[in-house]
Amino acid sequence: MLENWVVEPVRLPLIRRRCHVCASDTFRTSGKFRVNANHKLIDVWLLALCTGCGETTKLTVMERAHVRSVRPRTLDRAHDNDPSLAAELLEDSALLRRNRVALDWEDAWRLDTGGSDHLDREVIDVSVRFAARIPVRPVRLIAEGCGLSRAEVERLLADGRLVSAVRLGGRLSGDFTFTLKR
Repeated sequence: MLENWVVEPVRLPLIRRRCHVCASDTFRTSGKFRVNANHKLIDVWLLALCTGCGETTKLTVMERAHVRSVRPRTLDRAHDNDPSLAAELLEDSALLRRNRVALDWEDAWRLDTGGSDHLDREVIDVSVRFAARIPVRPVRLIAEGCGLSRAEVERLLADGRLVSAVRLGGRLSGDFTFTLKR
């Protein structure tokens, strides 16, 4: 029987950027936006606060964009400080590159395994789905979901009792499946 696991965010990730005031390297966003219009041009920024001193930084979402080129629904969501818009924008790799920031997903996600009835079975087939693009080590997910240590998961992988179509070393942020034979 195929088990379905879901990796889902529990909050917005921290933003890794150096603070020019206190030298902290993380900012937290609550999903607030600043919108500035100058005649027919519009600027939109996502605001983030330094976790050390509270200093505000702006992540450029749109810069000098023509008002007619912006979808009205997106503009309304920015005016309403929609946190789901902030989550969508933080998944945009072009926005992260343009602002020279990275995301820190530590303690910002959880694994929903749907219960622990799979722990006593000899063979487990699992489909892991990501609700957002959260980079996680598959070995860590498997260890957490099956109640094993990471070393045990690495040993099962080396013995060929843990198989998957994707490489389980490194980080993944896309859906995958695996089979575990105890």
